[in-house]
Amino acid sequence: MPNRRDFMLTAAGTLLSLGWTRRLPANVLQPITVYKSKTCGCCTAWVDHLRAHGFSPVVHDRDPMDPVKDELKVPTAVRSCHTAVAGAYLVEGHVPAGDVQRLLKERPKVMGLAVPGMLPGTPGMAQSEAEVGDFSVLAFQMDGSSRTFAKY
Repeated sequence: MPNRRDFMLTAAGTLLSLGWTRRLPANVLQPITVYKSKTCGCCTAWVDHLRAHGFSPVVHDRDPMDPVKDELKVPTAVRSCHTAVAGAYLVEGHVPAGDVQRLLKERPKVMGLAVPGMLPGTPGMAQSEAEVGDFSVLAFQMDGSSRTFAKY
């Protein structure tokens, strides 16, 4: 008598042979959910930075932001103006898109990445990508401990 695994393999093979699968385009954008204040211009600029670097942000305007950060358990020490969820990770503040991509690829055992505060020279705060520099991205844990993930 066939078991569940055998049934699933047979069903999958049938669907494949009938062409019932949909191929995803090679340029599928990475989803990310962003929570920000409706009136924050630098948050909007960071969302634009994400879009320009292969992400498909779903944006939720929330005021005030502290209840969102509390619900997501963002440690106080790493908080910034906006919070995002990418896969199983939190992204707090003006983290460069390349670091978010690296996080999702490498999958380290951390709660997320953060650029605490609103530092000049970070994506969304700088006037152009040429001005980006002189800050660190932190990898953080739920207890608020952190280590340097990237330095600019």
